[in-house]
Amino acid sequence: MPQHNQAEQNETTVMEFILLGFPGSQYSQMVFLIMYILSILGNVAIIILVLTNYPLHTPMYFYLCNLSFLEIWYTTAIIPKTLAIFLGRSRSISFNGCILQMYFVFSFGCTENFLLSVMAYDRYLAICYPLHYNTIMDISFSCKLAAGCWLCGFIFISMLVFLISRLSFCGPNVINHFYCNIDSWIVLSCSDTHVVEMAVFVLSIIVILCSCVVILLSYMYIISTILHIPSAKGQEKAFSTCSSHLAVVIIWYGSTIFLYVKPSVWTSLEQTKIVNILNTVVTPLLNPFIYTLRNKEVKVAVKHLLHWE
Repeated sequence: MPQHNQAEQNETTVMEFILLGFPGSQYSQMVFLIMYILSILGNVAIIILVLTNYPLHTPMYFYLCNLSFLEIWYTTAIIPKTLAIFLGRSRSISFNGCILQMYFVFSFGCTENFLLSVMAYDRYLAICYPLHYNTIMDISFSCKLAAGCWLCGFIFISMLVFLISRLSFCGPNVINHFYCNIDSWIVLSCSDTHVVEMAVFVLSIIVILCSCVVILLSYMYIISTILHIPSAKGQEKAFSTCSSHLAVVIIWYGSTIFLYVKPSVWTSLEQTKIVNILNTVVTPLLNPFIYTLRNKEVKVAVKHLLHWE
């Protein structure tokens, strides 16, 4: 009889997890909250700015609106729960809640990779084929590309969700992270996680590196075209149209490749937590400022908006 009870206990599935978060003072809590608020306000401001200024009704700013909308939800899927952990309100999260958070966080992240590659392709067409740009990158094609980014992002991650939902968790139930990150979560599983690890690695190669290749090829052609422009002023003007996007790409892909293009989940979890802060909090905060400060058309739109008010 005791053996039977022991077997039942071993088969018990954990349905609630505890998010460990990371050590932080009251000062760091306030910094997190301020960064989140600024990120939301900045990205909302970009969307309003583009929608209310006719000169910005172009494919490039249409994609920027998509990116800002995505960043709002990307940070919202993570930060409110992180702040709750900081405040000691709620460290627990259900199995279904964890699956749902992971699905949205990684779907938004996946979509961002595709969006950034489409934005690079858009800049490639604008600089390398300026006479044909408006014909190729019309409203219909822009909407199809953006919709494709969102659809592919959510479909790709649904495969991972299916695999993870089939894992068994028998305990412990403490996730060493501030959200339901795949690496930190599946190490707790009492099932064989080899298939999930390989799926994460393969999807990372497909999503991150393939989109990165598109961006690199686009910029190779862009740089080549810019270098053939005879005047220095013409070169500067051409480069200014893609410098903001390039800055965002470097920040995003630098942290993303470090986090996900690796063969095993047993890489320093404390180290990945720190890089995740850059990926999930800092990048969404910087994007609106990068596009505002380094883009002349956006600067003009801001001045007009402030003058109108």
